[in-house]
Amino acid sequence: MGRDYPMLLTGVLEALAGNPVAGLVVEPMAGDASARSYVRIRLDGGSMVLMLLADDPLKSEEVVDGERPKQMPFLEVGEYLARGGMPVPRVLHADLPRRSILLEDLGDETVERALASGADKAALYTAAIELLADFQSYAERAPDHDCVAFKRRFGEGLFRWELDHFDEWLLRTWTGKTPSVAEKAVLDTFYDEVVRRLVALPTGLVHRDFQSRNLMVQDGRLRLIDFQDALVGPYLYDLVALLRDSYVAFESDEAAALRRHFLNARAVRNLWVPSEADLEDHFFLQSMQRKMKDAGRFVYIDRVKKNPKFLPNIPRSLEYAREAFDRFPEFGAAREVLARYLPDHFG
Repeated sequence: MGRDYPMLLTGVLEALAGNPVAGLVVEPMAGDASARSYVRIRLDGGSMVLMLLADDPLKSEEVVDGERPKQMPFLEVGEYLARGGMPVPRVLHADLPRRSILLEDLGDETVERALASGADKAALYTAAIELLADFQSYAERAPDHDCVAFKRRFGEGLFRWELDHFDEWLLRTWTGKTPSVAEKAVLDTFYDEVVRRLVALPTGLVHRDFQSRNLMVQDGRLRLIDFQDALVGPYLYDLVALLRDSYVAFESDEAAALRRHFLNARAVRNLWVPSEADLEDHFFLQSMQRKMKDAGRFVYIDRVKKNPKFLPNIPRSLEYAREAFDRFPEFGAAREVLARYLPDHFG
């Protein structure tokens, strides 16, 4: 017999308001940088998760380049991915007027937590690469141009905005210094060239935050969350998000082996495959842009959202950016400017 989810939701919201409901246990769940919040509901020996939405559920928490969605992106993108057999959580009931969505409970074990508990890193990340290749293959075989994910893209404006985010929040706000007019000209030229190269890369559907905290481990299988900001972008953007994760470190040989597995996984699915040398260049270029943006974002979350929990991740993000600079000597002038303001990271 199906559960009466509307009535259950009413009971949960009453419990959250401080009115006990017999047989119903509501447990707050740890949040992250999102404006959404989550609670776990235990009832009759089972559990589910309630997502409580922000005041404007149609607004992305990341900047997007495209039209404002007419439906809630989490539901629209999730429905598209579910049609392709992607392992997203089942939506049990949605009540947007009350900004509430009941979801299948995937548990608490992210890939990051699984690694901390001693899980096999190579096995987990090989599975993640396979999932990413399945995601990309499905999107190429069965695009839905009515879905909001296919109406948004990483274009020049969005990539440049992200680099400006680094410039404003990390380079200026974090250091408390302002580059000179001449230094700004050098950085602007660098930012523009990075963007020019990135928008020229082959594209596909991008999850946008395909990393260890958005991959759940449930019954030996990876499950995918936080996909509401999906859009069209560089074919290896999600690979960079996975292997240049701010929360999990990789040795260079580990990352190289997983990049090769990515090439093989795409080839098996008859997707376009670059040469290994081209993939390396694309990977480090995208890493440079992504990690500079991440570092700036962490400062923004601290200063604007009053959430300092991501500040310890800045050094690793900038270390990945510096590693990428090592591969592109043509960006030496920009690196010299950055080293004047961030000598511990770019010197």
